[in-house]
Amino acid sequence: MMGTDMTYPVLPNGRYNTITHEKAIGATYTPKILADFVAKKILETTQCLSLKNKIRILDPAVGSGELLNSILELLTQKDILQIEVVGFETNQMALNFTMDRLQRKFPNIDLHLYTEDFLEFVLKRYEKMDQHSSSDEGYDLIIANPPYVRTQILGANQSRLLAQHFKLSGRVDLYHAFIVGISQVLKAQGVAGIIVSNRFMTTKSGAFVRQLIRDRFNIRYIWDLGDTKIFNAAVLPSVLLLEGCNSQLVSEKPGFTSIYETNSTSESYAQNPVEALSMEGHVKLEDGRCFLVQHGYLNISGPRDAVWRIATKTSDSWLATVNAHTWNTFQDIGKIRVGVKTCADKVFIRSDWQHFFNNERPELLRPLTNHYIARRFKALELGNKSYQILYPHEVVNGKRQAVDLSFYKRDRIYLEMHRAVLEERKYVTDTGRKWYEIWVPHDPSAWNNIKLVFRDISEKPTFWIDQSGSVVNGDCYWLISKKSDQTDLLWLAVAVGNSTFIETFYDYRFNNKLYAKRRRFITQYVNEFPLPDPKSPTGIAIIEMAKEIYNCIGTQKADILAKELDRLVWVAFGLR
Repeated sequence: MMGTDMTYPVLPNGRYNTITHEKAIGATYTPKILADFVAKKILETTQCLSLKNKIRILDPAVGSGELLNSILELLTQKDILQIEVVGFETNQMALNFTMDRLQRKFPNIDLHLYTEDFLEFVLKRYEKMDQHSSSDEGYDLIIANPPYVRTQILGANQSRLLAQHFKLSGRVDLYHAFIVGISQVLKAQGVAGIIVSNRFMTTKSGAFVRQLIRDRFNIRYIWDLGDTKIFNAAVLPSVLLLEGCNSQLVSEKPGFTSIYETNSTSESYAQNPVEALSMEGHVKLEDGRCFLVQHGYLNISGPRDAVWRIATKTSDSWLATVNAHTWNTFQDIGKIRVGVKTCADKVFIRSDWQHFFNNERPELLRPLTNHYIARRFKALELGNKSYQILYPHEVVNGKRQAVDLSFYKRDRIYLEMHRAVLEERKYVTDTGRKWYEIWVPHDPSAWNNIKLVFRDISEKPTFWIDQSGSVVNGDCYWLISKKSDQTDLLWLAVAVGNSTFIETFYDYRFNNKLYAKRRRFITQYVNEFPLPDPKSPTGIAIIEMAKEIYNCIGTQKADILAKELDRLVWVAFGLR
């Protein structure tokens, strides 16, 4: 169950107040096929530690009891004198169902299920978050699918409460606190199998959790289940197989398996994604989907906050070649920023400004770049349907400030019509800013520079050059050169950004995809995109060809040049 009811999540006001109750409490129960897989992997590892005459098992978020059922089915087949099971569940109906189910099926086990919040139990039992269970009170085996509730749904107050109590930092999701709690009660030689979102492995906000897991556990294996859609909810899950933190010598390279959907074909078949995990390469499922299954190890040799990714001999060798031919990275060109955020788009952003009478149309309109006009190399032109933004900011004496509306009568009249809506944005006025300001406006003087713009979420990378002086919307990212005489670097970057090379680099370096094979092109990743030497013969050719494609975009010639440009990018990094 990605997970159950908790006392922490409550529905906040605002953007997320229409979410379902199930999403608010993180209630998505574990499919049996995945529960069986996790239980099997826990016991395979436990065998190495030797089973005892008495086994203590914990499920901190019981739900329908599928995880406990799976591990007990396996354990009761072994010669164990006593099995004690402890579980926590705040949903009384779910608890009653699970209690009845397990007692009927396993009458000889010592079963204790509590209508209590596991996190509150941990807080009451351990005053300090670095305090651990004694060997008597801790658990030998923990099998868990903690509730997955995002920060936005938890609300600021609940997030702060969790961070304070469980010594968390950064953006706090509910399962982060569960991981801390599990580390408190797992015996040093114990084993835990935990189903969590894979998000923490590859995002900047997950850096603290990655460090926490390395500090509090011995990592044995990770399975990234990617976009397999094992759960009904839109969560990309992973399974962590962890051992209590002890001095026992473990492999420096924990195992790592990933599975992601692909368009490739395959002669290997599996009934379901879990069965496919035991195979390698391209595997086709009964439902027609094809997945790439890779086996390697978790690369944790870099900085402690580095993303977690699968590493193989192939990927390591490939990335080493790229590194040897890398001159600089995108972040060395300039700072990557997300576009403006108005928090009132219906007021500031429209595509029908031309329908206003000339004596009513606002004067502060500027062209807007957004994902609707996204196209490689050069944005689409929508004509009369183009979006514009009312942009009430200017630079005076080198500082950004809101314009004086007394000089812009038409803008003042229009904004006054929407004043009630704009003044609801208390977070704007509470900081001493004008009620009609954009929440995140950026530097107005930067918009006239030549810019590299790219989409956030896309199956294929989509980078383009903007020379129109437009404002970039918050659904895209943008980059300008630190130095005005180095704009050629933007043309180099647009060529690399649109290449099939960067798709392979992204998958080897970050290995993070959403459903429908889409990737996220966020600052954290794009910052690390490599650049070849711009002054090398190949680098010069790449820059000139990117400019030529821009000038003839939409023609057959541009398509032919784009293929040749793609080849040159691979060559520039020493690859075919």
